[in-house]
Amino acid sequence: MKITALKTFVANVSRTNFVFVKLYTDEGIEGVGEATLEWKTNTIVAAIEELERVLIGKDPFAVDALVEQLHRDSYWRTGAVFRTALGGIEAALLDIKGKALGVPVYELLGGKFRDRIACYANHWFFGATTPEQYAENARKAVAMGYNALKWDPFDVADLEMDRKQRRQTIEIVEAVRDAVGPDVNLMLDVHGRLNVPTAIAMCKALAPYDLTWIEEPTPPESIDALADVRANSPVPIAAGERFYEPARFAEALAKKAVDILQPDVSHAGGMGETKRIAHNAHTHLIPIAPHNPVGPVMNAMTLHMSVAIPNFSVFETVSVDVPWRKELVRETLQFENGFMLAPTAPGLGVELIEEACARFPYEATNVPLFDGSMNTTGVATGKQTFGH
Repeated sequence: MKITALKTFVANVSRTNFVFVKLYTDEGIEGVGEATLEWKTNTIVAAIEELERVLIGKDPFAVDALVEQLHRDSYWRTGAVFRTALGGIEAALLDIKGKALGVPVYELLGGKFRDRIACYANHWFFGATTPEQYAENARKAVAMGYNALKWDPFDVADLEMDRKQRRQTIEIVEAVRDAVGPDVNLMLDVHGRLNVPTAIAMCKALAPYDLTWIEEPTPPESIDALADVRANSPVPIAAGERFYEPARFAEALAKKAVDILQPDVSHAGGMGETKRIAHNAHTHLIPIAPHNPVGPVMNAMTLHMSVAIPNFSVFETVSVDVPWRKELVRETLQFENGFMLAPTAPGLGVELIEEACARFPYEATNVPLFDGSMNTTGVATGKQTFGH
Protein backbone atom coordinates (compact mmCIF):
# COMPACT_ATOMS: atom_id res chain seq x y z
CA MET A 1 0.00 0.00 0.00
CA LYS A 2 1.26 3.48 -0.91
CA ILE A 3 0.10 7.02 -0.14
CA THR A 4 -1.08 8.70 -3.33
CA ALA A 5 -2.40 12.09 -2.21
CA LEU A 6 -2.95 14.48 0.68
CA LYS A 7 -5.77 17.01 0.95
CA THR A 8 -6.78 19.56 3.57
CA PHE A 9 -10.34 20.65 4.36
CA VAL A 10 -11.42 23.72 6.35
CA ALA A 11 -14.82 24.24 7.97
CA ASN A 12 -15.84 27.36 9.88
CA VAL A 13 -17.68 26.86 13.18
CA SER A 14 -18.16 30.48 14.22
CA ARG A 15 -15.63 30.50 17.07
CA THR A 16 -12.76 29.17 14.90
CA ASN A 17 -12.13 27.00 11.83
CA PHE A 18 -11.66 23.24 11.93
CA VAL A 19 -8.76 21.94 9.83
CA PHE A 20 -8.93 18.35 8.62
CA VAL A 21 -6.33 16.35 6.68
CA LYS A 22 -6.96 13.27 4.54
CA LEU A 23 -4.49 10.79 3.11
CA TYR A 24 -5.42 8.61 0.14
CA THR A 25 -3.86 5.28 -0.89
CA ASP A 26 -3.57 3.15 -4.01
CA GLU A 27 -5.78 0.52 -2.35
CA GLY A 28 -8.68 2.92 -1.83
CA ILE A 29 -8.32 3.14 1.95
CA GLU A 30 -8.44 6.73 3.20
CA GLY A 31 -7.33 8.12 6.54
CA VAL A 32 -8.48 11.30 8.27
CA GLY A 33 -6.89 13.44 10.97
CA GLU A 34 -7.55 16.84 12.48
CA ALA A 35 -4.98 19.62 12.84
CA THR A 36 -7.09 22.51 14.09
CA LEU A 37 -4.77 25.16 15.52
CA GLU A 38 -7.12 27.70 17.00
CA TRP A 39 -7.03 31.05 15.12
CA LYS A 40 -4.05 29.97 12.96
CA THR A 41 -6.01 28.31 10.16
CA ASN A 42 -4.13 29.44 7.05
CA THR A 43 -0.78 28.86 8.70
CA ILE A 44 -1.54 25.26 9.66
CA VAL A 45 -3.02 24.46 6.24
CA ALA A 46 0.21 25.62 4.58
CA ALA A 47 2.29 23.58 7.02
CA ILE A 48 0.32 20.40 6.27
CA GLU A 49 0.42 20.87 2.52
CA GLU A 50 4.19 21.35 2.59
CA LEU A 51 4.51 17.78 3.87
CA GLU A 52 2.64 16.17 0.95
CA ARG A 53 5.75 15.75 -1.20
CA VAL A 54 7.45 13.76 1.56
CA LEU A 55 4.48 11.42 2.06
CA ILE A 56 3.59 10.55 -1.53
CA GLY A 57 4.69 7.00 -2.36
CA LYS A 58 5.34 6.06 1.25
CA ASP A 59 3.94 3.05 3.11
CA PRO A 60 1.25 4.36 5.53
CA PHE A 61 1.85 1.40 7.86
CA ALA A 62 5.28 2.80 8.78
CA VAL A 63 3.67 5.33 11.13
CA ASP A 64 6.47 5.96 13.61
CA ALA A 65 9.17 5.98 10.92
CA LEU A 66 7.27 8.54 8.86
CA VAL A 67 6.55 10.74 11.87
CA GLU A 68 10.22 10.65 12.85
CA GLN A 69 11.32 11.45 9.30
CA LEU A 70 8.94 14.41 9.09
CA HIS A 71 10.19 15.61 12.48
CA ARG A 72 13.84 15.31 11.46
CA ASP A 73 13.46 16.77 7.98
CA SER A 74 11.54 19.83 9.14
CA TYR A 75 14.90 21.17 10.40
CA TRP A 76 13.13 23.53 12.86
CA ARG A 77 11.75 20.37 14.51
CA THR A 78 9.28 21.99 16.84
CA GLY A 79 6.70 24.73 17.34
CA ALA A 80 2.92 24.60 17.71
CA VAL A 81 2.32 24.84 13.95
CA PHE A 82 4.62 22.03 12.90
CA ARG A 83 3.68 19.68 15.74
CA THR A 84 -0.04 20.22 15.11
CA ALA A 85 0.45 19.38 11.43
CA LEU A 86 2.39 16.30 12.49
CA GLY A 87 -0.40 15.24 14.88
CA GLY A 88 -3.03 15.46 12.14
CA ILE A 89 -0.96 13.45 9.68
CA GLU A 90 -0.10 10.78 12.25
CA ALA A 91 -3.82 10.36 12.98
CA ALA A 92 -4.57 9.88 9.28
CA LEU A 93 -1.83 7.25 9.04
CA LEU A 94 -3.17 5.37 12.07
CA ASP A 95 -6.71 5.62 10.67
CA ILE A 96 -5.56 3.94 7.45
CA LYS A 97 -3.68 1.23 9.33
CA GLY A 98 -6.57 0.53 11.69
CA LYS A 99 -9.02 0.24 8.80
CA ALA A 100 -6.69 -2.04 6.85
CA LEU A 101 -6.22 -4.33 9.86
CA GLY A 102 -9.84 -4.11 10.98
CA VAL A 103 -9.04 -2.79 14.48
CA PRO A 104 -9.69 0.46 16.40
CA VAL A 105 -6.71 2.82 16.59
CA TYR A 106 -6.32 2.26 20.34
CA GLU A 107 -5.29 -1.33 19.55
CA LEU A 108 -2.36 0.13 17.61
CA LEU A 109 -1.45 2.16 20.72
CA GLY A 110 -1.17 -0.92 22.91
CA GLY A 111 -4.79 -1.76 23.64
CA LYS A 112 -7.39 -0.38 25.98
CA PHE A 113 -7.29 0.18 29.73
CA ARG A 114 -11.00 0.97 30.00
CA ASP A 115 -14.35 0.63 28.25
CA ARG A 116 -15.84 3.92 29.49
CA ILE A 117 -14.40 7.42 29.47
CA ALA A 118 -15.57 9.91 32.10
CA CYS A 119 -16.48 13.23 30.46
CA TYR A 120 -16.81 16.86 31.45
CA ALA A 121 -18.71 19.55 29.58
CA ASN A 122 -17.19 22.63 27.99
CA HIS A 123 -19.08 25.31 26.01
CA TRP A 124 -22.23 24.74 28.10
CA PHE A 125 -22.05 28.37 29.22
CA PHE A 126 -22.60 29.99 25.80
CA GLY A 127 -24.87 33.01 26.15
CA ALA A 128 -24.40 33.49 29.88
CA THR A 129 -23.23 36.84 31.23
CA THR A 130 -24.81 37.04 34.71
CA PRO A 131 -24.49 34.64 37.66
CA GLU A 132 -28.15 33.68 37.22
CA GLN A 133 -27.65 32.80 33.55
CA TYR A 134 -24.57 30.74 34.34
CA ALA A 135 -26.55 28.89 37.00
CA GLU A 136 -29.39 28.13 34.57
CA ASN A 137 -26.99 26.90 31.87
CA ALA A 138 -25.21 24.74 34.44
CA ARG A 139 -28.46 23.07 35.44
CA LYS A 140 -29.16 22.32 31.76
CA ALA A 141 -25.71 20.77 31.32
CA VAL A 142 -26.22 18.51 34.33
CA ALA A 143 -29.61 17.52 32.89
CA MET A 144 -27.76 16.38 29.73
CA GLY A 145 -25.98 13.79 31.85
CA TYR A 146 -22.77 15.59 32.80
CA ASN A 147 -21.47 15.56 36.35
CA ALA A 148 -18.48 17.79 35.61
CA LEU A 149 -18.43 21.29 34.09
CA LYS A 150 -15.62 23.61 32.99
CA TRP A 151 -15.74 27.27 32.01
CA ASP A 152 -13.86 30.56 32.06
CA PRO A 153 -15.51 33.09 34.43
CA PHE A 154 -12.60 35.54 34.34
CA ASP A 155 -14.17 37.97 31.84
CA VAL A 156 -11.49 40.11 30.13
CA ALA A 157 -8.80 39.66 32.79
CA ASP A 158 -5.35 40.59 31.53
CA LEU A 159 -2.64 39.74 34.09
CA GLU A 160 -4.44 41.63 36.85
CA MET A 161 -8.07 41.91 37.99
CA ASP A 162 -9.61 44.86 39.78
CA ARG A 163 -11.93 44.38 42.73
CA LYS A 164 -15.06 44.48 40.59
CA GLN A 165 -13.74 41.79 38.24
CA ARG A 166 -12.73 39.59 41.15
CA ARG A 167 -16.13 39.96 42.78
CA GLN A 168 -17.94 39.14 39.51
CA THR A 169 -15.89 35.99 39.03
CA ILE A 170 -16.53 34.82 42.58
CA GLU A 171 -20.27 35.50 42.27
CA ILE A 172 -20.49 33.46 39.07
CA VAL A 173 -18.66 30.49 40.60
CA GLU A 174 -20.82 30.69 43.73
CA ALA A 175 -24.00 30.73 41.63
CA VAL A 176 -22.95 27.67 39.62
CA ARG A 177 -21.97 25.74 42.74
CA ASP A 178 -25.30 26.56 44.37
CA ALA A 179 -27.15 25.53 41.19
CA VAL A 180 -25.56 22.10 40.73
CA GLY A 181 -24.92 21.11 44.33
CA PRO A 182 -21.86 19.60 46.00
CA ASP A 183 -21.52 16.43 43.91
CA VAL A 184 -20.77 17.98 40.50
CA ASN A 185 -17.12 18.63 39.64
CA LEU A 186 -16.37 22.24 38.70
CA MET A 187 -13.24 23.28 36.81
CA LEU A 188 -12.22 26.85 35.97
CA ASP A 189 -10.14 27.82 32.94
CA VAL A 190 -8.10 31.02 33.09
CA HIS A 191 -6.50 30.61 29.65
CA GLY A 192 -3.18 31.85 31.00
CA ARG A 193 -4.35 35.41 31.64
CA LEU A 194 -3.10 36.18 35.17
CA ASN A 195 0.22 37.10 36.72
CA VAL A 196 1.53 35.11 39.69
CA PRO A 197 0.18 37.20 42.62
CA THR A 198 -3.24 37.64 41.02
CA ALA A 199 -3.46 33.93 40.21
CA ILE A 200 -2.58 32.97 43.78
CA ALA A 201 -5.08 35.45 45.20
CA MET A 202 -7.88 34.11 42.97
CA CYS A 203 -7.05 30.50 43.78
CA LYS A 204 -7.37 31.29 47.47
CA ALA A 205 -10.57 33.32 46.99
CA LEU A 206 -12.20 30.49 44.99
CA ALA A 207 -11.09 27.61 47.21
CA PRO A 208 -14.35 27.58 49.27
CA TYR A 209 -16.27 26.37 46.20
CA ASP A 210 -14.56 22.96 46.17
CA LEU A 211 -13.10 23.17 42.67
CA THR A 212 -11.63 20.15 40.91
CA TRP A 213 -8.97 22.35 39.33
CA ILE A 214 -8.03 25.81 38.12
CA GLU A 215 -6.55 25.56 34.64
CA GLU A 216 -3.65 27.46 33.12
CA PRO A 217 -3.67 30.33 35.64
CA THR A 218 -0.55 31.96 34.17
CA PRO A 219 0.80 32.34 30.60
CA PRO A 220 2.41 29.15 29.31
CA GLU A 221 5.89 30.59 28.72
CA SER A 222 7.06 30.17 32.32
CA ILE A 223 6.94 26.81 34.07
CA ASP A 224 8.51 28.48 37.11
CA ALA A 225 5.56 30.89 37.40
CA LEU A 226 3.13 27.99 37.20
CA ALA A 227 5.08 26.15 39.88
CA ASP A 228 4.89 29.23 42.12
CA VAL A 229 1.12 29.31 41.78
CA ARG A 230 0.75 25.60 42.44
CA ALA A 231 2.95 25.82 45.55
CA ASN A 232 0.67 28.51 46.99
CA SER A 233 -2.74 27.37 45.73
CA PRO A 234 -5.27 25.47 47.86
CA VAL A 235 -6.95 24.40 44.57
CA PRO A 236 -5.35 21.79 42.25
CA ILE A 237 -3.64 23.27 39.19
CA ALA A 238 -4.05 21.91 35.66
CA ALA A 239 -2.07 22.93 32.56
CA GLY A 240 -0.51 21.68 29.35
CA GLU A 241 -2.72 22.56 26.37
CA ARG A 242 -0.15 25.11 25.17
CA PHE A 243 2.90 22.98 25.83
CA TYR A 244 3.91 21.23 22.62
CA GLU A 245 7.49 20.04 23.16
CA PRO A 246 7.90 16.80 25.16
CA ALA A 247 10.63 18.54 27.16
CA ARG A 248 8.15 21.16 28.38
CA PHE A 249 5.91 18.48 29.83
CA ALA A 250 8.94 16.87 31.46
CA GLU A 251 9.95 20.24 32.92
CA ALA A 252 6.47 20.81 34.35
CA LEU A 253 6.57 17.41 36.00
CA ALA A 254 10.10 17.86 37.32
CA LYS A 255 9.30 21.27 38.80
CA LYS A 256 6.02 20.02 40.33
CA ALA A 257 4.10 22.71 38.46
CA VAL A 258 0.87 20.75 37.90
CA ASP A 259 -1.57 18.45 39.66
CA ILE A 260 -3.24 17.49 36.37
CA LEU A 261 -1.46 17.45 33.00
CA GLN A 262 -3.45 18.41 29.87
CA PRO A 263 -1.63 17.60 26.63
CA ASP A 264 -3.41 18.28 23.36
CA VAL A 265 -3.13 15.17 21.18
CA SER A 266 -2.65 17.24 18.04
CA HIS A 267 -0.52 20.12 19.36
CA ALA A 268 1.84 17.73 21.15
CA GLY A 269 2.64 15.99 17.87
CA GLY A 270 0.20 13.08 17.79
CA MET A 271 -1.27 10.21 19.73
CA GLY A 272 2.03 8.36 19.98
CA GLU A 273 3.86 11.33 21.46
CA THR A 274 0.96 12.08 23.81
CA LYS A 275 1.02 8.51 25.04
CA ARG A 276 4.73 8.86 25.84
CA ILE A 277 4.01 12.10 27.71
CA ALA A 278 1.26 10.33 29.64
CA HIS A 279 3.55 7.48 30.64
CA ASN A 280 6.16 9.96 31.86
CA ALA A 281 3.45 11.66 33.93
CA HIS A 282 2.44 8.24 35.26
CA THR A 283 5.90 7.79 36.77
CA HIS A 284 5.13 10.93 38.81
CA LEU A 285 1.59 9.69 39.59
CA ILE A 286 0.13 12.69 37.79
CA PRO A 287 -3.18 12.16 35.92
CA ILE A 288 -3.91 13.12 32.32
CA ALA A 289 -6.99 15.15 31.37
CA PRO A 290 -6.41 15.83 27.65
CA HIS A 291 -7.24 19.14 26.01
CA ASN A 292 -10.10 18.51 23.54
CA PRO A 293 -12.40 21.48 22.79
CA VAL A 294 -12.28 21.52 19.00
CA GLY A 295 -13.56 19.28 16.20
CA PRO A 296 -15.09 15.81 15.81
CA VAL A 297 -12.02 14.12 14.34
CA MET A 298 -9.85 15.52 17.12
CA ASN A 299 -12.44 14.18 19.55
CA ALA A 300 -11.95 10.71 18.08
CA MET A 301 -8.16 11.04 18.22
CA THR A 302 -8.30 12.06 21.87
CA LEU A 303 -10.79 9.33 22.72
CA HIS A 304 -8.56 6.56 21.36
CA MET A 305 -5.53 7.92 23.21
CA SER A 306 -7.55 8.22 26.43
CA VAL A 307 -8.60 4.59 26.19
CA ALA A 308 -4.96 3.49 25.83
CA ILE A 309 -3.18 5.20 28.76
CA PRO A 310 -3.06 4.07 32.40
CA ASN A 311 -3.40 7.47 34.08
CA PHE A 312 -6.36 8.97 32.22
CA SER A 313 -8.56 11.15 34.43
CA VAL A 314 -11.39 12.91 32.57
CA PHE A 315 -12.29 13.76 28.96
CA GLU A 316 -13.17 17.24 27.70
CA THR A 317 -16.24 17.39 25.44
CA VAL A 318 -17.92 20.18 23.51
CA SER A 319 -21.38 19.88 25.01
CA VAL A 320 -22.91 22.53 22.74
CA ASP A 321 -21.75 23.61 19.31
CA VAL A 322 -22.93 24.90 15.95
CA PRO A 323 -25.63 22.65 14.49
CA TRP A 324 -23.60 21.83 11.38
CA ARG A 325 -20.85 20.10 13.40
CA LYS A 326 -22.65 16.80 12.81
CA GLU A 327 -22.89 17.50 9.08
CA LEU A 328 -19.11 17.42 8.75
CA VAL A 329 -18.56 13.81 9.78
CA ARG A 330 -20.14 10.42 10.20
CA GLU A 331 -19.45 9.16 13.70
CA THR A 332 -20.85 6.59 16.09
CA LEU A 333 -20.20 8.15 19.48
CA GLN A 334 -22.04 6.68 22.44
CA PHE A 335 -22.57 8.99 25.43
CA GLU A 336 -24.25 7.56 28.52
CA ASN A 337 -24.67 9.16 31.95
CA GLY A 338 -21.56 11.30 31.77
CA PHE A 339 -19.41 8.66 30.05
CA MET A 340 -18.34 8.08 26.47
CA LEU A 341 -17.96 4.45 25.47
CA ALA A 342 -14.77 3.15 23.86
CA PRO A 343 -15.26 2.98 20.07
CA THR A 344 -15.30 -0.37 18.32
CA ALA A 345 -15.14 0.56 14.59
CA PRO A 346 -11.88 0.05 12.68
CA GLY A 347 -9.56 3.04 12.54
CA LEU A 348 -10.68 6.22 14.26
CA GLY A 349 -14.35 5.42 13.66
CA VAL A 350 -15.15 8.76 12.05
CA GLU A 351 -15.49 9.65 8.37
CA LEU A 352 -15.14 13.16 6.98
CA ILE A 353 -17.84 14.33 4.58
CA GLU A 354 -15.66 16.32 2.22
CA GLU A 355 -18.39 18.20 0.39
CA ALA A 356 -19.90 19.42 3.67
CA CYS A 357 -16.77 21.41 4.50
CA ALA A 358 -17.24 23.53 1.39
CA ARG A 359 -20.62 24.69 2.69
CA PHE A 360 -18.94 26.34 5.67
CA PRO A 361 -15.90 28.13 4.20
CA TYR A 362 -13.08 29.73 6.12
CA GLU A 363 -13.79 32.91 8.03
CA ALA A 364 -11.23 34.97 9.89
CA THR A 365 -11.96 35.16 13.63
CA ASN A 366 -10.32 36.91 16.55
CA VAL A 367 -9.36 35.20 19.79
CA PRO A 368 -12.55 35.70 21.86
CA LEU A 369 -10.72 35.65 25.20
CA PHE A 370 -9.49 39.18 24.77
CA ASP A 371 -12.45 41.00 23.23
CA GLY A 372 -15.19 40.01 25.66
CA SER A 373 -16.94 37.59 23.25
CA MET A 374 -15.85 34.34 24.94
CA ASN A 375 -19.32 33.49 26.22
CA THR A 376 -21.28 34.71 23.20
CA THR A 377 -19.40 33.23 20.23
CA GLY A 378 -21.67 30.66 18.60
CA VAL A 379 -24.65 31.35 20.87
CA ALA A 380 -27.24 31.80 18.18
CA THR A 381 -26.43 28.44 16.62
CA GLY A 382 -25.40 26.41 19.66
CA LYS A 383 -26.88 22.91 19.82
CA GLN A 384 -26.32 19.79 21.89
CA THR A 385 -23.78 17.55 20.23
CA PHE A 386 -23.19 14.32 22.14
CA GLY A 387 -25.73 11.55 22.52
CA HIS A 388 -28.84 13.72 22.72
